[in-house]
Amino acid sequence: MNKTMEGLYSLLYLTLILTILFSLHTQIAHKLLIGKHPLHLKKSPHLPLRFNTDGTFKILQVADMHYGTGVLTSCKDVLASEFHYCSDLNTTHFLKRIIEAEKPDFIAFTGDNIFGSSTPDAAESLLRAFAPAMESGLPWAAVLGNHDQESTMTRLELMSFISLLDYSVSQTNPSVEDASSAAKGNTITDIDGFGNYNLRVYGAPGSHSANSTVLDLFFLDSGDREVVQGVRTYGWIKESQLRWLHGVSKGYQHPKERPSSATDCLTTVHVLSVPTKGGLLDLDFINMLQGRKEDFHLLKGASSATPTPCALAFFHIPIPEVRQLYYQKIIGQFQESVACSSVNSGVLQALVSMGDVKAVFMGHDHKNDFCGNLESIWFCYGGGFGYHAYGIAGWPRRARIILAELEKGSGHGSSCGNYTMQNDSTADNHGALATVFEDEYCGRQGFYQDHKIEGRDRISQLTNELVHLILESSWH
Repeated sequence: MNKTMEGLYSLLYLTLILTILFSLHTQIAHKLLIGKHPLHLKKSPHLPLRFNTDGTFKILQVADMHYGTGVLTSCKDVLASEFHYCSDLNTTHFLKRIIEAEKPDFIAFTGDNIFGSSTPDAAESLLRAFAPAMESGLPWAAVLGNHDQESTMTRLELMSFISLLDYSVSQTNPSVEDASSAAKGNTITDIDGFGNYNLRVYGAPGSHSANSTVLDLFFLDSGDREVVQGVRTYGWIKESQLRWLHGVSKGYQHPKERPSSATDCLTTVHVLSVPTKGGLLDLDFINMLQGRKEDFHLLKGASSATPTPCALAFFHIPIPEVRQLYYQKIIGQFQESVACSSVNSGVLQALVSMGDVKAVFMGHDHKNDFCGNLESIWFCYGGGFGYHAYGIAGWPRRARIILAELEKGSGHGSSCGNYTMQNDSTADNHGALATVFEDEYCGRQGFYQDHKIEGRDRISQLTNELVHLILESSWH
C-alpha cells in the first residue's frame, strides 16, 4: 500500500514538474515570437565600416518604401495597365534588383519604411520591408519617418526592433563617443527622438587611415507630427539633438584622432546632374558646365595636424530652408511643395557652424528628387522608392546612389570627372569637372500576381544620381 502511494505521489510530482516546464516553454516561446517570426541571435556585419582598397565607399539611399503587408497591399499612382499586377512585392523586387546591380557597401533607409495605417503588424511589415537588405548581408541603417509609428509599435519600440535585425547597425540612442569618458560604450538618453546616432567609416585595411575615421554618417530623428500653437505641423530636429550632433563633431578635434600627415577634408561638395531631353543627355548643359569649371570645382581645406572628417547627414523630413531652392538652380526635379515643419529649429545654422557636413539626404516628398545647395551644403531628396507610396503614374520609382571617394596624394585641390550612368552601368568620362551627370538606369521591372512574375514585364527607368564626394587625403 505504501509503495503504491509513493508511486502515485511520484507520478503526481512528475506530472506537476512536466506541466510547469511545458508552461514555461510556452511562455518563453511566445515571447520569442515577434510578428510570427522566432527571435534568433542577430547576424552582425563586418565592422567597422571601411572604405574599399580602391578608395571608394558606396551608399544606397532608400527613401519612403511605405511597405504594407506584401502581396495584398496595392500600389499607388501607377499606370492603369500596371495596377492589377502591382503590390508591395514590386518594392521588394526593386530593392533586391538595385542591390544586385549597384553592389553598395552600405544601405541607408531614410524613413517611412512602413506605412502604419496599412500594417496591422508593424514588426511583420518591417521584417518584410528590410528583408532584401538582411538577405544581402550588407551593413544597413535606418531612421524613422512620420508614418512608421502609426501601426502597433511606438517609435522607441520601432528603433529598438530595427537595431536588432540582421546586419543592422542602427541605434536607438547615440553611444557616448568621448574617449576620455568613463561611460564610453553606454548610450545617451537625454535627447529627443529615437534613432539619433553616428556611424564612422574608416580608411581601407592596411592603409595609413585604417585606424582613422575618414567619413562620418549622422542619422537624426526628424519626428512625426506635433501641435504648435494649436496647429498641427510636421516634426523637427530638436535643440538636444543639435547639441549632441555638435558635440560629436567637435569631439573629432582630439589630437589623437588623426595622423599628423593628414589634411582637412574638402569644404564643399557639389552634387550635380544633367537634365534629359526626350530621354537623352542635354549636351548643351554639359558644354555649359565644361565652360565654367571654376563654378564646379571642390574647394580643399587648409592643411591641419588635426583635421575633421567629412560627414553626411540622413533624416526624413526636410528643413524649412529647402523651400528656398525653388527659386535657385537645382539638379533634378522639384515637383511638389516642401512639406516641412512650421518650426525652424536652426538645423542649417548648426550644420554650417560644424563645418564637416557636406551633404544631407532626405525623404518625405516623394515627387522631388532634386539636389540643391544651401550655404555650401547640398540637400538631396531620395525620391519615392516604394510602390505603395504616392507618386506620379508613369514616373518611375527611384533611389539614390552616393559614392564617396578618397583621392590618393596630398597635394592640390582635386575634382572628379563627369560621370554618366546609362545602359546598365556603362560609364563615360567627359573631363575634369567636379560634376556628376544624371542619366537613366534601365532594368526589367516585373509586376507580381500571387508571387509569380507575369509575362507582361516592362522596362522601368530608375534614376540613379551618383554623388561623388571627393575627400582629399594622404591617408589612402
